[in-house]
Amino acid sequence: MQKTIFYHDTDCGNVVYYANYLKYFEEARTLYMAGKGFSVPALMEQGKFFVVARQEVEYKYPVRYADTITVDTRVAEISDIKIVFENTITNQNGRLCTKGKTTLVCVDKNGVPSPMGLDVKTAMAAH
Repeated sequence: MQKTIFYHDTDCGNVVYYANYLKYFEEARTLYMAGKGFSVPALMEQGKFFVVARQEVEYKYPVRYADTITVDTRVAEISDIKIVFENTITNQNGRLCTKGKTTLVCVDKNGVPSPMGLDVKTAMAAH
């Protein structure tokens, strides 16, 4: 996923506000899942909700106003109820700026961990 950084993404120092990286990871995950044939709303209609159980972020180099970033997403680990995504963010010069790891757990409408289904698991695991 490519994204241009706008003023509203930044803090008073024209550096991306630290929490905005979580939004970029979310957007990239949603596009990754869509690329595998699954929309988040459709999964929710099936009673499959993915909630963040753990988030790690490592800030390596600042992203600034007007930069263009690339967010790469891959599945690092998957089980019947859990998906671990890894993200890297590079700037327009190819410099690694941020690394992240997000653990999602599939839950039912009551928030109880629930299997995501073999179709979802197989598609998400495919490279």
